[in-house]
Amino acid sequence: MIEAIITLIDVEAKFPLGQVVSTPGALRAFEAAGTEPTEFLKRHMVGDWGEVGSKDKKANDADLKDGGRLLSVYTLKTGVKIWIITEADRSATTFLLPEEY
Repeated sequence: MIEAIITLIDVEAKFPLGQVVSTPGALRAFEAAGTEPTEFLKRHMVGDWGEVGSKDKKANDADLKDGGRLLSVYTLKTGVKIWIITEADRSATTFLLPEEY
């Protein structure tokens, strides 16, 4: 589902996403919020890290250049936080809830 939607996003990605996957909890959270994951994936792809702290933002900006793991945090309209993590080797990007980490 998510991979098919990604092809419709017209953005200049700053890094490869690899295989995009989601935990069941994150999928349920998106459904409960009536929100598509693509709006958050698009933000993640262009380096809008959402609600990460300043330390994590600096780490992401450095890891974008050096090939480290990338973390974005967003809050759905239901108040549920969603994390998006792209692996350091860019093999996968995962949607998950913080408690699923």
